Amino acid sequence: MTIGELSARTGVPVKRLRRYDDLGFLYTVGRSAGNFRLYDESALWCVRAVETWRSLGLTLDEIGDLTEAYLTQPDEPIGPHLARQLQTVRHRTRARIAELTQLLDRIEEFETRNRAALAGEWDFRETDPRCHPRSHGHA
Repeated sequence: MTIGELSARTGVPVKRLRRYDDLGFLYTVGRSAGNFRLYDESALWCVRAVETWRSLGLTLDEIGDLTEAYLTQPDEPIGPHLARQLQTVRHRTRARIAELTQLLDRIEEFETRNRAALAGEWDFRETDPRCHPRSHGHA
């Protein structure tokens, strides 16, 4: 099947499939007479696996590590490798949640301190000389 057909069957854009091919996640089985990349049915599984792993938060580098382990250690199950990758994603996600929670706290603190200005009742620029517009020939 061509990359266009693979795209149609998986719902993954051609540009992304080309990237997956370039990264070694997909393997061509040859070229068509028109020099289009050709894939067999196993490409469907590969695309679905990569898309699933991406949806779980794995980076393309982590997916590369996973596929490398699969290819270099064919007798080893891929499950333990994936479990380690998912643990990494879990830690990264929890750290990001903590960062976002801190951001929300800062926003709420700012809103509390500046409630009047945010409501339009007071302009905090009035008390800060750095915020007064300079007359650069403007009326």
